[in-house]
Amino acid sequence: MTGKIYLVQKGGTLQSMTERPYAQEVLLQELIAEYPDLLAGDQIDEAAPRRWLLMSREVKVPGEEGGPRLMSLDHLFLDQDAIPTLIEVKRSSDTRIRREVVGQMLDYAAHAVAYWSIQSIRAWFEALCESQGEDPAQLVAQFIEAEVEDDADVETFWSQVKTNLKAGRIRLIFVADEIPQELRRVVEFLNRFMDPVEVLAVEVKQYVGQGLQTLVPRVIGQTSEAQKKKSGGARSRQWDEPSFFQDLETRRGPDEAATARAILEWARPKMTQVGWGRGSTRGSFVPILNHEAADHQLFAVWTNGVVEIYFYWYQRKRPFDAEEKRRELLSHLNAIEGVSLLDEVIARRPSIPLAILKDEAALKQFLQAFDWVIQEIQVT
Repeated sequence: MTGKIYLVQKGGTLQSMTERPYAQEVLLQELIAEYPDLLAGDQIDEAAPRRWLLMSREVKVPGEEGGPRLMSLDHLFLDQDAIPTLIEVKRSSDTRIRREVVGQMLDYAAHAVAYWSIQSIRAWFEALCESQGEDPAQLVAQFIEAEVEDDADVETFWSQVKTNLKAGRIRLIFVADEIPQELRRVVEFLNRFMDPVEVLAVEVKQYVGQGLQTLVPRVIGQTSEAQKKKSGGARSRQWDEPSFFQDLETRRGPDEAATARAILEWARPKMTQVGWGRGSTRGSFVPILNHEAADHQLFAVWTNGVVEIYFYWYQRKRPFDAEEKRRELLSHLNAIEGVSLLDEVIARRPSIPLAILKDEAALKQFLQAFDWVIQEIQVT
């Protein structure tokens, strides 16, 4: 059934937008390549939203070692934990999306794990960067938030890609404008029982009206049983309050642990929930405010002694999808002594050291800035 959504325009008028299928499969493929956020990384991992780095499109998969490349995967991404993420896109009108696409994806995964090499993946990425006039090393450094000059961190990332691939630690995502019930059941089953492989589907509905286009992604396949099982894998651990503060104090000392504790105590009465991360080596907590059915992740506090500001995610939700609002928050943060974030961070995830916020006045300014953020969200 064709659905509708409604946009409230300035002036109070209501804009009706009607659900429409994509005219061609390639249009959805191009949207995923250009706007990886449509893969809904914040829904996949609420506490540590997944970010995506495109390696290549139409990736060839060999049928045997050293043999011809008989299959072609729509997209290959890496996330920030170096987990290869295989994407296959279909329109709901394609009857193959009900059964055939599952066998197709498993075929890709089995042969990719067996026959892809890290050298091939890097070569695909370098070719993509060259076609776009980008520096591959610089892109990876920015993606993992390392210093551009730090070759060791970049090489460590690639080494982890190799390790994950050979261990079968990969993610499979089916993308369509509508995920049929048959595929939904299969995805939930596979995600529950395939370990360490994560299997998900992302439904990206398209709504159009009066020259506007709205895309609404939704992740399917994350049963509670699957999340519980996979959270204990080698690549991650489930952090909680005691383990977080023990690790933070060991790494950074009691003063920074006390600062993080003050932030947590500020968040508890104001937030809908506090999410605890699943990082393999670093713990985190994220204050989350739910407003009008949307979760707003404000920032992350990490056990390596930084507060990560989520500008990257703000730009997807009102009211901070407006650049002027993000710049206003940037101004509040830069008013704190010792903080000097550059203008371009309003589309990124910059960090503020907890050491700066140990100062009582600095911490007060930081929390006041996010009191303002909460107020702006709630009056939207």
